[in-house]
Amino acid sequence: MNDTANYEARLADVIRTARDVVKRRILMLGLVAAVITILGVVGTLMMTPVYEGVTRLQIDPSRNPLARSASDAQAQLASEAIETEVSVINSIDLARTVVKRLNLTKDPVYVEQFAEAAKKQGPLTDSDKLDAVARQLLAHLSVSREKLTYIIGIRFRDEDASKSAKIANAFAAAYLDTRVGNNIGTAARQFEFFEKRLQELATEAREADNRVAAFQAEHSIVKSGNNAQTTILDQQVGPLATQLSVAQASAEEARAQLAMANAQVRAGRIDAVADVLDSQTIIDLRRQRAEISRDLGLIENRYGPRHPDAIRVKDQLAQIDSQMRDEANRIIRALQAKAAAGDAQVRGLRDEMARLEGQQAQDVRARVTADSLQREADSKHTAYDKMADLAMESRQASQNSIAQARIIDAAETPVAPAAPNKPLLFLVSLLLGIGAGVAVITVQELMVSGVRSVEDVEGSLGIPLIGAIPALKKVQRPADNLLEKPTSQFAEALRNVRASIVGVKGGAERPKIIALTSAMPAEGKTTTALALARTMALSGSRTVLFDVDVRRAQMRQIASNVTGTGGTVELLQGSISLREAIQPSGLEGMDQILVKEPYFSSENLFGNQAIHDVLGELSREYDAVILDLPPLLGLADGRFIAALSDAVVLIVKWDETPQHVVESAVNALKSDGSNLVGAVLSMVDPGARSVGSYYYDEKYSHYYTPKES
Repeated sequence: MNDTANYEARLADVIRTARDVVKRRILMLGLVAAVITILGVVGTLMMTPVYEGVTRLQIDPSRNPLARSASDAQAQLASEAIETEVSVINSIDLARTVVKRLNLTKDPVYVEQFAEAAKKQGPLTDSDKLDAVARQLLAHLSVSREKLTYIIGIRFRDEDASKSAKIANAFAAAYLDTRVGNNIGTAARQFEFFEKRLQELATEAREADNRVAAFQAEHSIVKSGNNAQTTILDQQVGPLATQLSVAQASAEEARAQLAMANAQVRAGRIDAVADVLDSQTIIDLRRQRAEISRDLGLIENRYGPRHPDAIRVKDQLAQIDSQMRDEANRIIRALQAKAAAGDAQVRGLRDEMARLEGQQAQDVRARVTADSLQREADSKHTAYDKMADLAMESRQASQNSIAQARIIDAAETPVAPAAPNKPLLFLVSLLLGIGAGVAVITVQELMVSGVRSVEDVEGSLGIPLIGAIPALKKVQRPADNLLEKPTSQFAEALRNVRASIVGVKGGAERPKIIALTSAMPAEGKTTTALALARTMALSGSRTVLFDVDVRRAQMRQIASNVTGTGGTVELLQGSISLREAIQPSGLEGMDQILVKEPYFSSENLFGNQAIHDVLGELSREYDAVILDLPPLLGLADGRFIAALSDAVVLIVKWDETPQHVVESAVNALKSDGSNLVGAVLSMVDPGARSVGSYYYDEKYSHYYTPKES
């Protein structure tokens, strides 16, 4: 049941995603589908009607002279024989016969074609004309067997209805006249030749077998289980090679054990050697030592370390330790002896193998010669078998003829054209148009590398999605929509972001310094920072908006109540005080510190104590400090300030910012130790269902827009 539920959920996601794609790109889908459909309809209407004449032949297997009964006749006239007759009807020779009978070289259609060909290639001979018309007939001819019956259908297509029927009937008549009932005239003479050649091949095969047997006996060559040529020496090499492989493996294992033991000995951990640990003697000695150590502990606790019994027990411990060392050394020596024995065995086997291989090299020429003689004998036997088959086939062919055939349906002049099937082609054009449209929008979707969904953020980036802000098309200053339409989707999205950052329960410690940044410029970061600050103020929090994106200074272009006094740069340089830098925003409960003008300098405004002091004082005076940081990639300013913030929010432009760019920004924040609380998708298509719980569609429209009376 769980698997079924998961499958249904995945299927629902796929359907929902497909619907989103179609909804976003419906214009492109409709345009491509309409163009392809119109082209298909126009092309179909411009096609010339083609008529098809159909003649049907029946091959009668009961006329087979080799058949003793009806069932034998049907079995002997196999599918291959019928397909052969199909090929005969499709042959160029039969087409030439039809052309001659109907005198098609004088047909006006073909005469016109001959005139055009003569202009390019010169005058055509009668033979060239005959072949040209025959090839054209075959191009419009279709011959096939009807399922598993003995019926052959001959179909000819032409723009002239009467001509299509006439030519189809002509092919059937020519086939019956030239093919059916003709015996193979040379079958008997072929059979006599095959019989004589069979006797010669039999003699040659016997002589080749005798030469092979004599050579094998002379050089002690035998045949193995798979009938291959081999010598007695070859049979000895295989088992010896197996013994050598086993010995090498054993020697390698012994050397590996010895190497590991030597490494433990060099490290002063002889008791850690595997064979030492597994030794029953070592195990018994360790158990005795443990018992003696326990007795020593009792004696020392009762009488002290200088008591004679304590000294006696210590001597016993020393003896046990000495025995354990001796046993361990014995085990190491045993491993050395085992490795040496393995190496000696391998050397002995290698010497024997080398000796056999040296002798084996002397037998190579004999084995090659034996193989050559055997191949010659095999070729003689193969030739004999083939000749025997040919002789039998020629005997049967000399007594057999093709089964009788007759026309069961002659072609009549067709009334309706066979092609084109306009309704079908119209439907195919529509389907191709829709398919092409789907392919185009699919390619467009695949070429988009931007972040779109909750899965893209939480699954790939590993951070929560805390909000999705819908795009406001044809709006110059989207942040003003928050004030003008406080119940809009845009405003509700900002309230969701605020709830995700500061929480919905009171009493808990909330972050005060909230930094908004993005991976790249033009992702809606500044607008989101202004809108979030206004949302905080409208919720009753004393809020200050602090613009620290000094290189672009975009905030002053969209904020309200902007003055020409100094701002962020002058404050951090010490030219003005914090009180002088703070300006009222025009919204109750919200102040702002803006950048007066873009500032480009190598001076590090955010790497000294000034920014720490300013943020500290602002966090004491305000409930929320909203920071508009510069983009992270390519600039270091934002990373300095993000690390000083209580919470960092990453703004990602929906369906545009490449995912790998966002991943780089997330990794940079995490490596700096910044408190990245989540991401916010900006400028989201209101119709995109891919953002899950942050989707606002027509189902919720009455929550944001009052009903019209």
